[in-house]
Amino acid sequence: MIQQGNLQIGQLVKILKGRGAGQIAVVVSVADSRFVYIADGDKRKFDQAKKKNVLHLVPQPKISSEIVNSLNESGRVTNGKLRHAVKTFLDSSEYQAEEKGD
Repeated sequence: MIQQGNLQIGQLVKILKGRGAGQIAVVVSVADSRFVYIADGDKRKFDQAKKKNVLHLVPQPKISSEIVNSLNESGRVTNGKLRHAVKTFLDSSEYQAEEKGD
């Protein structure tokens, strides 16, 4: 399991607390050791990224290289890329196995 405080830009996370509990989002910025900004490209857009306490997130084993590259090149990422990263993770076998408890 990945440690709570070691979240990276582009990493997918599962939200534990708040209105978005149970949803998957992407880390788009790291504020400090306790807080990160997350977005999913759908309900939470990149321009209105949500500041979340890392204790309220569960890191997933996937880091989207497409999002990392986009943020490094332009400092921005499209909401479509965020939605695509979340959708591909949800469709992946890693997430399906976790949900089933395997």
